[in-house]
Amino acid sequence: MSTYTTGEMAKLCNASVRTVQFYDTKGILHPSELTEGGRRIYNDDDLHKFQIICTLKSIGLSLSSIKNIIDSELSGKILTLLLKEQVDLLTDEIDERQKQLEMINIIIDNMNDKTIIPANTILDIENYMEKKKKNRNMKNLTLIYVGVGIASALGLSFMVWLIMSQIWWGLALYIFCAIFGLFVSALQLKGNEFICPKCDSVFKPPLWRAFFSTGNHKVRWINCPECGKKEWCVLRKKESAEMMT
Repeated sequence: MSTYTTGEMAKLCNASVRTVQFYDTKGILHPSELTEGGRRIYNDDDLHKFQIICTLKSIGLSLSSIKNIIDSELSGKILTLLLKEQVDLLTDEIDERQKQLEMINIIIDNMNDKTIIPANTILDIENYMEKKKKNRNMKNLTLIYVGVGIASALGLSFMVWLIMSQIWWGLALYIFCAIFGLFVSALQLKGNEFICPKCDSVFKPPLWRAFFSTGNHKVRWINCPECGKKEWCVLRKKESAEMMT
């Protein structure tokens, strides 16, 4: 089995030395051994694990979520489901780009020939732009959802400060924003369904249960109603699932 230094690990995964060291301090990627001088030494298994970590980080998972997934007894299955979902997303993006390219070429040909663009082509363009706008809105909702999670960590202390300072208009505004944030978060979860890594079943839990489960926009710690296993279940947009059937 080959061994690697911190620098070699970083170079093979196109990362920085500081990143490899940081993952060690966070308990996500420990070296297989330490030399007498304190140098980290990694093996092939560590390299494979680091590649997985970098891949999960690139698709938007937080370090805490990555650590929870890797520590799970079903880590391999969860990783497979996550990566399959990412493949589907990338495939959809490629298809959309290809369709956009074809439409642009049709328009260019029609303009060069000074002919009228067919009505069905215009309709295709409108449908494409509408779909693109919808996808962009979904991404914005995800960003808002993440922002609400961060804000909730600081929200309690800020609310206490408003009460102690008797800034009632500020308190009213804060409560309104908090309610709006919860509504947006619930709306984002409403459009998703869950895949259980234990039994492969696809389920949609009650909204309140999904909302109060631990996790993020990729995986959540929740009970599967089919097998009863509580595990990191992978989220999938319901719309994309219907398009595959």
